[in-house]
Amino acid sequence: MSDETEQDALLGLKPVAPERTERYGPHPSQLVDLYGTAGSGPRITVLHGGFWREKYDRTHLSPLAAALAERGYAVELVEYRRTGGGGGWPQTAEDVDAALEHLGAPPHVLLGHSAGGQLALWAAAKRERAASARILAVAPVADLVRAHELRLSDGAVAEFLAGEEKPGNGWSDRLYDADPMKQMPRVPVEILHGTADRIVPVELSRRYTNDWGARLHLLACGHYAPVTPNTPAFGVLLDALR
Repeated sequence: MSDETEQDALLGLKPVAPERTERYGPHPSQLVDLYGTAGSGPRITVLHGGFWREKYDRTHLSPLAAALAERGYAVELVEYRRTGGGGGWPQTAEDVDAALEHLGAPPHVLLGHSAGGQLALWAAAKRERAASARILAVAPVADLVRAHELRLSDGAVAEFLAGEEKPGNGWSDRLYDADPMKQMPRVPVEILHGTADRIVPVELSRRYTNDWGARLHLLACGHYAPVTPNTPAFGVLLDALR
């Protein structure tokens, strides 16, 4: 199945409203949606992807959050400032830090997809408090230098690191702080990545795993299947969470 077909399948799912929403800051994007609040299962904090851009928000992962809640997890779906809406580096990372601080004790799992995977890996290395008991990164942008060389999503890395500036205005100086490849994780990391992924090539996860010893699971799918409920790849994600 192609990335485009998988994307259509995920985006074709009806968004699921949370049980409640909390604010962790004054900006309209500084929100956390809560699912499974009545349960006593393990907590999972979820960071969505979308190459850090404003036009991609948390809504597309609401079916994932609801599906995990149905299986007994307490799920926290985080929104954050994104490029074009007051985000970029370091504001986006600051929001992830603030959201985790707002939520209190570290979750059992910090789960990030795509660009959210980069943010989860950053948190695993850079937060003063532990980001979580462990990290589950799904198709993460785990190597910003290589992602920039490949010009993934028409130069998304340069846009992200430039923030509200124009790409090229010293953004490369921020690579050391932002790039997971330059930061040793302080908690265990597990990665799921589809070998047919053309949006974020599996090469990035291989490079991260080779450097930092993360556990890498290769899946026969593209970019979106692991975060789409009821797919075989979603079943692998559930196994990894267990």
